[in-house]
Amino acid sequence: MEIIDASKENSKDLAFLLNLAGEGIPAYLWEAMAEGGESPFEVGARRAAREDGSFSYTNARICVENEKLLGMIVSYRQPDPYELGELSEYPEILRPLVELEARAPGSWYINAIATYAEYRGRGVARMLLDDADTRARAKDCRLMSLIVASENLGAKKLYEYLGFNTVASLPVIPFPGCLHGGEWLLMVKSL
Repeated sequence: MEIIDASKENSKDLAFLLNLAGEGIPAYLWEAMAEGGESPFEVGARRAAREDGSFSYTNARICVENEKLLGMIVSYRQPDPYELGELSEYPEILRPLVELEARAPGSWYINAIATYAEYRGRGVARMLLDDADTRARAKDCRLMSLIVASENLGAKKLYEYLGFNTVASLPVIPFPGCLHGGEWLLMVKSL
């Protein structure tokens, strides 16, 4: 297995995996953005193929083995200061996530990380997180951050094992198809 930069050609995989990482929120939002009969995942793939924006292939790294994509991570440095702006401009289900992001300005933010089900348990997520750690240090970041649902016990346990600690939480806002309730946890790791 190796970690490489994602390309535009990976956009469909990135959209699928981002939706896994995002607990179904991305597909829910993409459905409202669909134009001319597009499926939510076609919207996601179009967005992943952009050159800019937080969810862009340019911020993604992928784990591959024998030319198969096993998993991905989308990560980047958060602005410092983090200008929150008007929360009312965001869809309600995103507001707690944006509020939590803003509490770790300047951190290397793990926006999304996911592994295809058939490749879980092989260390893909750990390799992707180690790669993000290396990239963060190369950019002189002193902190990594991520947000996870409190009910996503497997992911939370991995992050704690890798040195992340919960520093803040806000309630999950339910939506149709919501996978987890509980709270969103902002977890950070000092570098």
